[in-house]
Amino acid sequence: MRTLKFMMAASAVMVAGTASAQTQLSLWYHGAGNETEAAILNSIIDDFNASQSDYAVAIESFPQESYNDSIIAAAVSGSLPDIIDVDGPIMPNWAWAGYMQPLELSDGAVDNFLPGALGYHNGELYSVGLWDAAVAVFARKSVLEGAGIRIPTLDSPWSKDEFSGAIDALAATGDYDYPFDLGMAWGGEWYCYAFCPLLESFGGELIDSSAGYQNAEGALNGDAAVAFGDYFQNLFQNGMIPGTNQDGADRDRGFLDGKYAMQWNGNWAALPAVEAFGDDMLFLPAPDFGNGNKIGSASWQFGVSASSQNVAGASAFIEFAMQDRYLADFTAGIGLIPATAGAAAMTENYAPGGAMEIFFDLSNEQGVLRSPTPAYLVATGEFEKAFRAIADGGDVQAALDEAVDAIDSDIEANSGYGMN
Repeated sequence: MRTLKFMMAASAVMVAGTASAQTQLSLWYHGAGNETEAAILNSIIDDFNASQSDYAVAIESFPQESYNDSIIAAAVSGSLPDIIDVDGPIMPNWAWAGYMQPLELSDGAVDNFLPGALGYHNGELYSVGLWDAAVAVFARKSVLEGAGIRIPTLDSPWSKDEFSGAIDALAATGDYDYPFDLGMAWGGEWYCYAFCPLLESFGGELIDSSAGYQNAEGALNGDAAVAFGDYFQNLFQNGMIPGTNQDGADRDRGFLDGKYAMQWNGNWAALPAVEAFGDDMLFLPAPDFGNGNKIGSASWQFGVSASSQNVAGASAFIEFAMQDRYLADFTAGIGLIPATAGAAAMTENYAPGGAMEIFFDLSNEQGVLRSPTPAYLVATGEFEKAFRAIADGGDVQAALDEAVDAIDSDIEANSGYGMN
């Protein structure tokens, strides 16, 4: 990485003997309407603007639902801001499309960051996140012990057989509508984020990383992927998991209200569970289905647009925002995982001994990126379509083959997306 240097544009220099004006940097953010996030980010901007005399950042916020479309439209019209935020798995597509350029950060600036908070494309760092997210099996100690189920740890997760046995044992109690909940009421990015790592634990993959992400053939529809699809489908067919018609309110409250014995959910939902169940609450690692226990990683991150003429200043702001105290502020405000251990130690829930400490370790030790290729943007939609069909009882092989055909056609149409 290049050592970051503050530079002043000649146009910013005022007449001799007077102070120089700050070069204006524009920042677009996806969190319009989230007052807590806005307050934290604005405080960082105020601190940065006051900390030096070269640059001044101004923010414009957009609703998350329209943010990506706004970026694409701005890229087409040549009006991108200097600093953008981007959902981690989408970043490679935006880098490939020419929306973003590599960051210029100080040497060692990201050494202590969680891997999932760093956005690399073709070996270069394009984005950095101020937090990460992780999923876990939500369960209660008393419930598992009452059913004679071993409580797994990071070092000793459930095997496939143990996980299946736990679900069977919980179903046998007759105390729950369902022994497990995967969150089928949610759609979109949840599917790839939540389920792709489980596919990888079976030995499959969304797009073949060993072939340079040039095809999904054999990865998403090979024997391992079909085995995962069959296993996934059987959970629904055997009445172990609510299906795609799950009510959204049940997804949000089902575990808390005792309808579900266990739930696959993220750290963003952890605090209400801790408040409801206290020391009885457990956040457990993903089962190991044969190729390691894995969960998704990467959340929203900051980067510099390709059209910015102020990459040094934009990178300077991002590096300024990467301070542990600001990471801790975001964690306190919105509950997501701080991106460094130093920041985690400054928080109540993620510090050693905190109620949600396990999520930092889960992200660090189990987290896997969602196929870091520009093809992901199409592949994630095809994955959702396939696994909705599988959950609804469709032919597993046919659903996966259809997804593979669409993904591989997209990769071919884009000449492999320039992956090195």
